[in-house]
Amino acid sequence: MPTELKQAAQQAIQLPTARIESLDHEGRGIAHVEGKAIFIEGALPREQVTYQASRKKKNFETAHLISIQKPAPERVLAKCVHYEICGGCLLQHADYALQVAAKQRVLEDNLARIGRVECERILPPIYAAQWQYRHRARLSVNYVAKKGGVLVGFRERKSSYVADMKSCEVLAGGIGQMIAPLRDLMTSLSIRDRMPQIEVAVGERTTALVLRLLAPPSADDEIKLKAFADKHRIQWWVQEKGPETAAPFYPLDAPDLTYTLPEYDLELLFRPTEFTQVNHAVNRLMVARAMRMLDPQPGEKIADLFCGLGNFSLPIARLGAHVIGVEGSAALTDRATENAKRNSHNGNSLRGSSLKGHSLAERSTFFPADLYTDQVAAMQRIPAVSKMLIDPPRDGALEVCKLLGRDIRPELKRIVYVSCSPSTLARDAGELVHNQGFKLKAAGIVNMFPHTAHVESIALFERD
Repeated sequence: MPTELKQAAQQAIQLPTARIESLDHEGRGIAHVEGKAIFIEGALPREQVTYQASRKKKNFETAHLISIQKPAPERVLAKCVHYEICGGCLLQHADYALQVAAKQRVLEDNLARIGRVECERILPPIYAAQWQYRHRARLSVNYVAKKGGVLVGFRERKSSYVADMKSCEVLAGGIGQMIAPLRDLMTSLSIRDRMPQIEVAVGERTTALVLRLLAPPSADDEIKLKAFADKHRIQWWVQEKGPETAAPFYPLDAPDLTYTLPEYDLELLFRPTEFTQVNHAVNRLMVARAMRMLDPQPGEKIADLFCGLGNFSLPIARLGAHVIGVEGSAALTDRATENAKRNSHNGNSLRGSSLKGHSLAERSTFFPADLYTDQVAAMQRIPAVSKMLIDPPRDGALEVCKLLGRDIRPELKRIVYVSCSPSTLARDAGELVHNQGFKLKAAGIVNMFPHTAHVESIALFERD
């Protein structure tokens, strides 16, 4: 046996082994060896694996997967050819059902461990198609002479380098198959080293690509960009500084960028740099569940905090209630107001004709306010409401939750909380349950990002 093989065999024999128990919030396999928690990238529950430690601490280790002695039945072959290097997905090696179940466990563990709350009912998970689901993405662009030109794609795993990829299985609107042509186009431009990123936004009737520019394109560059747009049926936007500077470049007569909520007869306009949910199919299911939880009734007032451009607000108004939307960005509250006006002609209420003469716009009020730094003043502008929807960023809404006690808002009986971070949801749930008199009636995950460890969720709180 050659010396190299002997050394490899000896090393393999000396490597520790472990049986994987579950997945953590980053999608790593969890094992316990001699009382210490081991977090092993790429390992799945019920697998027997060998591993090599990458970081050792007193109570835990992180490790690399070396070999799988006994694979889990849920282990599958990754669909994407770039999966091993690209950081866009972390769980393509796991069956989709396992991914969903693991995220549900992460939510339950966070509620119990961080919030110290017990959920009365675990909701069925919300999920949809697992491929070509991303309608929003930010692709990095980097000119690398050694690679033969420009790289376009997501970052490598745990690296600042752009992955060398030519396709993507999760991007919607044909963008996944457009990576290689984009690389060729970017390489051919005179400003190939002055374009750090491309923002992708796929709408109902058009796809916008926002090109971040650190230098103006030449006349020849503009010709190439326009030819690419014509061939691939996309619209170029250019952004010279912050997101607010993004503007259409070509073609100027492209359809508006929109997404739809068909169950509520709504079509919402957005700019490609404005926040919208990345997964349109899952968003529709999530909105529908939120509406069933809230159960808006004609004439009642409902508050929508962190309302964005009206994703939940307008369905609430469509069902007959008057919605008061609050959002930190004035641009987004303006967009929400515009969307209410644009959709007012689609009918009065899905509940019937009892609201004749009251358009969607008349049942929608939006105002900008920072719910992190000026939450007291913002909440004072919201009238008495018996129901509230909260959809905060990852930081959660702890200070807002502290203002929802019986002494301040005795009329508030129901809260639907939509979260993109199970840890901050759990923290806020603890505040609502232990200090503000609510009960956690139901909670479940929303698999907005298949093949990633990202967990979104929705919860229902009620009090007598």
